[in-house]
Amino acid sequence: MSYYAKVLQADERVTFLGHLHWILYGNAIIFGIFTLVAMFFAMTRSEDQRSLALIGTVILAVITVLFYTRAWFRQWITEIVVTDKRIIYKRGFISRTTQEMNITKVETVDVVQGIWGRILGYGTVGVIGTGASLERIPYVASPLKMRNAIIVG
Repeated sequence: MSYYAKVLQADERVTFLGHLHWILYGNAIIFGIFTLVAMFFAMTRSEDQRSLALIGTVILAVITVLFYTRAWFRQWITEIVVTDKRIIYKRGFISRTTQEMNITKVETVDVVQGIWGRILGYGTVGVIGTGASLERIPYVASPLKMRNAIIVG
């Protein structure tokens, strides 16, 4: 059961269920392409050079798997939820960090999107409230939908 499902109040309803964008897998995708190129390169070498090229390919494949696992785990342990009463942001697996803010305490919602964020649909969302602010949340998929859910909240 997810964290937000455990902490929802009886009369509270979810208006936006956010997640991190697939761009988190960018390094894994890049290294995966390098791995495929290295594998093709290894297959075109002579028998003497092929074993060294295959070792390089295996090293690149291991790095690719590590980047993929790290991105998947980060996406898995992050929860972003906007309800009609509050904003809930949770990250962590064994040690958990949660931040919650009442919708009535929100003053501003900042959305920062670079050119790639605009093209691919991700950005960093910052929520500024009276007295305190939520931690900036990077790589949010559909950040404008999240902003709209908070503002309408």
